[in-house]
Amino acid sequence: MIYKNFPMVSRVIFGRGSFNQIEEILSPKRLSTKAPFIYFVDDVFKGNAWLTSRIPLSYDDKVIYVSTAKEPETSQIDQLVEQIILDYKELPSGIIGIGGGSVLDIAKAVSIMLTNPGESKNYQGWDLVKNPAIYHVGIPTISGTGAEVSRTTILTGPERKLGINSDFTPFDQVILDPELTKDVPKDQWFFTGMDCFVHCVESLNGTYLNSFSQTYGEKAFSLCKEIFLEDTLSEEDSQDKLMMASWHGGMSIAYSQVGVAHALSYGLGYLLGVKHGIGNCIVFDHLEEYYPDGVAMFKEMKAKHNIKLPQGICKNLSDKEFNIMIDVALSLEPLWENAIGKQWKKVITRDKLRTLYQKM
Repeated sequence: MIYKNFPMVSRVIFGRGSFNQIEEILSPKRLSTKAPFIYFVDDVFKGNAWLTSRIPLSYDDKVIYVSTAKEPETSQIDQLVEQIILDYKELPSGIIGIGGGSVLDIAKAVSIMLTNPGESKNYQGWDLVKNPAIYHVGIPTISGTGAEVSRTTILTGPERKLGINSDFTPFDQVILDPELTKDVPKDQWFFTGMDCFVHCVESLNGTYLNSFSQTYGEKAFSLCKEIFLEDTLSEEDSQDKLMMASWHGGMSIAYSQVGVAHALSYGLGYLLGVKHGIGNCIVFDHLEEYYPDGVAMFKEMKAKHNIKLPQGICKNLSDKEFNIMIDVALSLEPLWENAIGKQWKKVITRDKLRTLYQKM
């Protein structure tokens, strides 16, 4: 048996107000006065002095605000990389992502593509990256995606929605400051938190399960139950614990995989532009056949927080559009093998997937 030697985030700081230590953390990593730090910041924070005034800009450092109206695309990554190469004579000292999963994925992807030739679409898949990324830092402002700890960066390309999964993708440094999540809207808090919950359900019920992933998954699952079903936590405690649930949920799939919900959600995201968190919720709501206990608990959480999911988003799709989503979902073979087993192709047919999509 050959075991995969996965990398992890090498440095992490946790605590309310830890964002204030960013200059202390970054300063030793500056390569020269001509090698800037580039900050990718969710544009929801544009004009928000409470956060942006604390970003320590020196020399040629730059803040680039990015819209998260759509999830990251390979063309967007390529444009950002080209912009940085044209604007600066030297490679940046580091790339810092401040935002939700999409912004963190952009930061990871740009840091990889600055040192690897060609277009980012050519690196969608598993272990295709050959050269180490430049120094990159993740600072989540919403909890649940696990993007801060994962070895993937999810991108929509011209042919597929698929991550750059590599040993060079994980951040070199993560700053976990739960205070940064204080203004997240209720629906977004729920959808992103459910991304974490679904990570746990898929990992704990998968054929790839082992004690490493199980330990992290069980802790994240327990935290999600406490946060979304109990009324014992203060707002600050809930923020702190959801940030740690996200971390543990991401770690639970580092040595295993996700499953049916994520595979189908990628299809919705690719064709319809449905965001990852809400896409997982729309799909998971119909997966009693695969995760009966998890789906029952999800429905309980949904009712408790009065969450209404979009209905009928697939009802007017053509045969061609259904086939596009099915192709995307079926391309994610490790997810299906984790969910069903090595013989998954005998069970997961195109008709089966179409029937599931038609329910959404």
